Amino acid sequence: MKKVAFYTLGCKLNFSETSSISRKFEEKGYRKVEFTESPDIFIINTCSVTENADKKCRKIVREARKISPDAYVAIIGCYAQLKPKEISEIRGVDAVLGAAEKFRLIELLDGFVRPPQPQVIAGEVETADSFVPSFSINDRTRTFLKVQDGCDYSCTFCTIPLARGKSRSSTIPDVVQQAQNIAADGVKEIVLTGVNTGDFGIRNGKREDRFFDLVRALDKQVEIDRIRISSIEPNLLHDEIIEYVAHSNRFVPHFHVPLQSGSDRILKKMKRRYLRDLYTSRIAKIKSEMPHACIGVDVIVGFPGETEDDFMTTYEYLRDLDISYLHVFTYSERDNTPAAEMENVVPVSVRNKRSKMLRILSEKKRQAFYREHLGNNARVLFEEDITNGRMHGFTENYIRVAAKYDPLRINDIVPVTLREINGDGYVEADEQPDLVVH
Repeated sequence: MKKVAFYTLGCKLNFSETSSISRKFEEKGYRKVEFTESPDIFIINTCSVTENADKKCRKIVREARKISPDAYVAIIGCYAQLKPKEISEIRGVDAVLGAAEKFRLIELLDGFVRPPQPQVIAGEVETADSFVPSFSINDRTRTFLKVQDGCDYSCTFCTIPLARGKSRSSTIPDVVQQAQNIAADGVKEIVLTGVNTGDFGIRNGKREDRFFDLVRALDKQVEIDRIRISSIEPNLLHDEIIEYVAHSNRFVPHFHVPLQSGSDRILKKMKRRYLRDLYTSRIAKIKSEMPHACIGVDVIVGFPGETEDDFMTTYEYLRDLDISYLHVFTYSERDNTPAAEMENVVPVSVRNKRSKMLRILSEKKRQAFYREHLGNNARVLFEEDITNGRMHGFTENYIRVAAKYDPLRINDIVPVTLREINGDGYVEADEQPDLVVH
């Protein structure tokens, strides 16, 4: 029985796909092991959103070779689709598979016998035109369920359409069936994920459904405690979705809404499909329907042509906006993107300074959001995340909670009172067994 280990870089979508691929290996008789357990096969699922992700891939290959010098090393994922030849030249790589081929790697690599020369099995991205369902199963607490893949947008900084192809989706009945199976396995929370999740509903190049239709079907047909939307573009987060989530018993009050810049001038250069006024209205709508909702924001700093005034416009906009935390990305040039050819490049030192400012702001926003809820009652789904005798979990509105470890409470939704923010920045909670929280 050959041993196989997996390593995943990047987004939750990658994690869901790695998990599905690993189950295929187990079904074929391979034994899944940890990266450090001298596997016979390494599968490395890559990301290419930033230059740093490319460097990480190279480092992981080196580490794999140290652990198992004679093991088979296969690279899949976005970086593999974008630069297959470059990856094949990394010392220690045996195979590189593209976006259309990665789900067939057991069949294509035929026994995982190391070849004299690295194999490159990567067609043009246009061949990645079918939807392959995926979901992650880890500690049975939360599952990331892929409902959409690819992207039809043309943001000038982004390589994802080049790495994953056109927007495409599963069907509503198939997603509902998968969600029902996941719930039957004891999972308490499903997180809907995709490249452009809100664009759900395209099959064979035609729109067949809307994301709102999926939300409504899952809410009505799946017996599960929680469903969370991982990330959704502001132009696709329509009022009907917000209003429906506000009154749902399953969808939680947590939205992650990419912004990228608070400057309309920069948004236009990025070719985003909205301007600041629309974004402001979406946040206001969420807060009017769900004052307790958690709102996360993606933002990019140092985009070509971003002046100090542009950055401060973004900073002040986010400072004053009623949001809960930021995911800050430092712009990095990506090959074959229009932004990489733009003038007025922002020095890396300036990008890093701006990134640091926004990360500090994010922590202030998160702590302020947490403080607003101290003294409130909440329901926490505790996970297999234990440190120094404390277990951790999240409320519906994504407050990270710490409490005294109790093995019976793992994968359990527990009513608590939110007490204080501890030294690690989490909220300490006291269990209230008799408390009913709606």
